[in-house]
Amino acid sequence: MDHLPEHIRAQALSPFHGLLGIEMQHWEEGLARLVCTPGPQHANRSGIVHGGVMLALLDQANAFAGLYCPTPGRKRHAVTLDLDTRFTGQGKLGAVLIAEGRLVSAGRNIFFARGEVKDEAGNLIAFGASTHRYRAGSHTLEGVPVE
Repeated sequence: MDHLPEHIRAQALSPFHGLLGIEMQHWEEGLARLVCTPGPQHANRSGIVHGGVMLALLDQANAFAGLYCPTPGRKRHAVTLDLDTRFTGQGKLGAVLIAEGRLVSAGRNIFFARGEVKDEAGNLIAFGASTHRYRAGSHTLEGVPVE
């Protein structure tokens, strides 16, 4: 995340990301790319990456796609209303997962996004669409002051 401008890096920080080892790789208006290298703590009972990790990556990438704010000292907030996901593969422990979310459309209160989770070889692991509701003042690109 060191390659991102300081004010963007500060907006991307999340305690949840720290818990799962998620890092923002790229963020611009309408597009967010997150990465995670799953370790043993991300495994399910079958020894592969738990589906909840993919859900979290997809939810976060899609949400961030609609929350970009270029203004230092400000940020945007939203809550997820719906997340529809399909799993198409398996994540391997130790292999990088890349989640990319794209904004589909946005209104005053609601935005829609689509995303994919792939492994580092480009294999599709999961895809889905989500609906998010902007929190007060976050529907504009300028967002709200950081508290």
